[in-house]
Amino acid sequence: MLPVSDAIRIIVEQTRQLPSERVALADALGRVLAEEIVADSDLPPFDRAQMDGFAVRSADTADAPVQLRVVGESAAGRGWHKQMNAGEAVRIMTGAPVPAGANSVQKVEVTSESDGFVKIEEATRAGQFIVTRASEVRSGETVLKRGETINSARMAALASFGYANVSVGAHPRVAVIATGTELVRVEERPGADQIRDSNSYSIGAYAEVAGATVERLPLAGDDPEILEREIKDAVTRSDVVVLSGGVSMGVYDFTKTALRLLGAKVFFERVSLRPGKPTVFARLGDTLVFGLPGNPVSVSVTFNLFARTAIRAMQGDAHPALLEERAVLTRNVKGSVERASYLPAALSTNEEGRLQAEPLKWGGSSDFVSFTQATALIIVPEGMRSVEADEVVKIVRLPE
Repeated sequence: MLPVSDAIRIIVEQTRQLPSERVALADALGRVLAEEIVADSDLPPFDRAQMDGFAVRSADTADAPVQLRVVGESAAGRGWHKQMNAGEAVRIMTGAPVPAGANSVQKVEVTSESDGFVKIEEATRAGQFIVTRASEVRSGETVLKRGETINSARMAALASFGYANVSVGAHPRVAVIATGTELVRVEERPGADQIRDSNSYSIGAYAEVAGATVERLPLAGDDPEILEREIKDAVTRSDVVVLSGGVSMGVYDFTKTALRLLGAKVFFERVSLRPGKPTVFARLGDTLVFGLPGNPVSVSVTFNLFARTAIRAMQGDAHPALLEERAVLTRNVKGSVERASYLPAALSTNEEGRLQAEPLKWGGSSDFVSFTQATALIIVPEGMRSVEADEVVKIVRLPE
């Protein structure tokens, strides 16, 4: 069986990046940058006050308390642009330009103003309460790199440097097909031996969170002709096709057969993973195809490890796979001798501020109700039968 890391490497190698597109800044949240973001000005663009108070010459305050003549006011967006001389002070607001001649700011709490003069109660030092020009960013510097995801904080950087429109990776088109004669549509009441389709909704939601546009195709049942036809049709208008179910070794598991009949190149069909061993990755023309197990928890695990990686790589994400972190285990967990285990957990922070992972009590790969509380997956390497509480383990966060 293929190790998880090798499966991810193969997926990244076989994934082509989609062309970029330009979008309005208001529509850029969550998109992947397809260009370097360069500062078009110094930041701050002038020496800026950090406090409400008075701009002064530090030498004038050395023998504080001292009286200085107030000659003007500098407010945010409305600076005082004259020369301040010895013995003078300028009333100043937070964020306002520091006038020429001043080299420090004294906060208003240790001053008193009356009849055109201000009393400075405490001496200042040069540079006090001033953010100097270009101390954060110089004009021409790269502030964000290609391949970074635009989050709320990065939106502020884009806006500050005039990127009203920005180049981003295109949304991959993802088609979702659920298989199995036991499935009925969500609005139907299941009959004997039937269940409602949940996989196409969880897959679709995960794909949208990853940045894809999603099309859910009709249930394919266990009919190989319908399945072959739906895959063939989906490939003509999708960058990725994700199927759930039909990838094991049973009599009615037709996904791999349909892919081979259509001429797909299969890269792997079993991964050393619990849950999710019977995972298929293939390519049909330019379209990537993932065949995921049918159990809902296995679907969530394998989609986020594998299909999500391809969707992010298509957008140019510099780090398309889920990033591994470390956390303290709160309870013992069991591993597997033959496969790496990715076990559902809830993350929290303990009193010392350390990240901790609490394993969820769940009944296996079909227990989707317990899995609703999972925010991460605990990684137990292949060959480890168990991990004890209070040990540090690797985890990956589940996207939200």
